[in-house]
Amino acid sequence: MASSTSRRDFLSAGLMLPLAGASSKMSFLQQNGQPEMAAGARPKPQYRTLGRTGLKVTTVGMGCMITSDPSVVARALDAGITYFDTARSYQHGNNERMVGAALGARRKEIVLSTKTEAGDKDGMLRQLDASLKELNTDFVDIWYIHGKSSPDEVHDDMIEAQQLAKQQGKARFVGISTHSGQPQLLPWMAQKGVFDVVLAAYNFSMDAGMDEAITTAARSGMGVVAMKVMAGGFRKVDPNSPTGNRLAKPGALLAALKWAIAKPHVATTIPSMTDMDQLEENLKAMAEPFSAQDQRMLTAHLEQIRPLYCRMCGACDGTCQQGLPVADVLRTLTYADGYGQFGLARERFLELGAKHAAVRCGDCAECTVACPHGVRVAERVARAQELLA
Repeated sequence: MASSTSRRDFLSAGLMLPLAGASSKMSFLQQNGQPEMAAGARPKPQYRTLGRTGLKVTTVGMGCMITSDPSVVARALDAGITYFDTARSYQHGNNERMVGAALGARRKEIVLSTKTEAGDKDGMLRQLDASLKELNTDFVDIWYIHGKSSPDEVHDDMIEAQQLAKQQGKARFVGISTHSGQPQLLPWMAQKGVFDVVLAAYNFSMDAGMDEAITTAARSGMGVVAMKVMAGGFRKVDPNSPTGNRLAKPGALLAALKWAIAKPHVATTIPSMTDMDQLEENLKAMAEPFSAQDQRMLTAHLEQIRPLYCRMCGACDGTCQQGLPVADVLRTLTYADGYGQFGLARERFLELGAKHAAVRCGDCAECTVACPHGVRVAERVARAQELLA
């Protein structure tokens, strides 16, 4: 019964997201003392060069992971966005198929990236061929090894697969994507010299170590693409919070996107966009610079999400007495509570394995995990278990 109630809470909370998005859309420019743009007007696209690749990309790109409507991709293309990101695993391969169909004959006008989660050379190359078929293209501009946190997760045969793909003309450039807030992977990539691009989680909640890692990567010539720029995408606090379902201040997520764009070493960003309202709101990030008022808004927003948002800093690794990969569990919950994607959250939670899915925090007398950033770990992990297991 508790699990059913939790799911109803989730669905009820999800109904508030469009309202929150609409409020953010209507009030952002008014809050910043700017007149609203005329109906139908769009910001002029801003471009940067993606490191040594020489590729010209808009500072706002499109993360397609949770997009299911091809008309949103087509609208982004018409609005001037030139960077589109997907992966072999997104929506069980359906996302690549949708993106390929939406781009159609205009595919070569844009920069297209995809990713592989395969763990060996042969598997990677098979996945690349499948990606090319689904995307209806002869090549991708960037091919990432997906979701690595440290150098020891990247094996020589993976690098060989990427270099072979470049030689065969199936991938123009290669890189690694990382969800981790731990900075050690980026300097290693810079020193290695075989990667052209890094796709890294990077947002206003992270500490100076990540700033330094981004700078090191960019100065080595690698192009930097920022993801997770909205720090979980929370438009409301946790339904289980004593403070209730308070909405985030309108404009906070747009300020977060502007923060990332303002960083000189970030070439482009890939916020998720599921509908036209999100697309139009994100395009505004190219309209004006990051301001002092934006910074104040983010400072307040960080205090609001502090108990909820895992920065993937690695401080809790190995500290759970039941062996849970705490950061990974919390990341799956963010898909539900932050992005409103319950199905994706449950899928990612179950991918952690039956052993971890069977753990219940209520079996422990006390929690041994302490987050240095203030995340209510025991409460959040218990919610993930109740909602997603």
